[in-house]
Amino acid sequence: MDDFQHTVLCVDDEEAILHSLKRLLRKEGYQLLTATSADEGLKILEENDVHLVISDQRMPQMSGTEFFAAVKEQYPDTIRIILSGYTDVDSITESINKGHVYKFFLKPWNDQSLKLEIRQALNQYDLIQANRGLNEKVLEQNEALKKTNENLETLVKERTMELEIQNQALELSRAILEDLDLPIVGVSAEGTIALFNREAKSISINGNSIEIGKDISDYFSTDARDKMVSALETSTTQLMKQYSISGVSYNINITPLSGRFMGKGVIVSLKQGNR
Repeated sequence: MDDFQHTVLCVDDEEAILHSLKRLLRKEGYQLLTATSADEGLKILEENDVHLVISDQRMPQMSGTEFFAAVKEQYPDTIRIILSGYTDVDSITESINKGHVYKFFLKPWNDQSLKLEIRQALNQYDLIQANRGLNEKVLEQNEALKKTNENLETLVKERTMELEIQNQALELSRAILEDLDLPIVGVSAEGTIALFNREAKSISINGNSIEIGKDISDYFSTDARDKMVSALETSTTQLMKQYSISGVSYNINITPLSGRFMGKGVIVSLKQGNR
């Protein structure tokens, strides 16, 4: 079966006219369909994807302009060319103004002019369809972009809310840490002091107050540093009992961080031996 790019329907109640059109267009590469009445033409249109219709004006039951008015309503994209005699010019002009007819040719027609006009009309049809496809694609892409932006906006709102909750939790954690009656010191895996609370700040170790950025070995013994390393390696709390700081005895817990901060550092909590 031939794979035709365009389908052309010829409608005329005179078989001789249909034969003439078929001879004229048979080498143009179109799928050619014929009908001897407007009703038959409408039936063919129902069953086929027709791109262009050529119709005679004077036919029984339904004129060419009446036929094309129905075609326009049901198949608005189908191009419509009418063949007529001089006496039908006024009625056809009115039909052209109403948009029922794309163009008309007077009988007898010029073969080359008619073939050229059909070719140009079908090129215009293809261009309109291509533009429509591009417009539909643009609309689809715009809709997809709109949904993406909406989803992104939702994600941003959710992320913003999550960050606000995390910030509130962090502020609450800091407040709790500050209010604890135990000295607490946070130390990174590298041994750097990262945070401490109010109670830890009040402790003097070797005559010095704890400072952020200092190394744990600046305040505690080598044994304390070893305990911290062991806590990180084993993920278990290490205990140092009766550790003396400025004449005060402390029990020290070195607890490794857990969850997503596992291996990142430890919490050093000091509890006086008599508490």
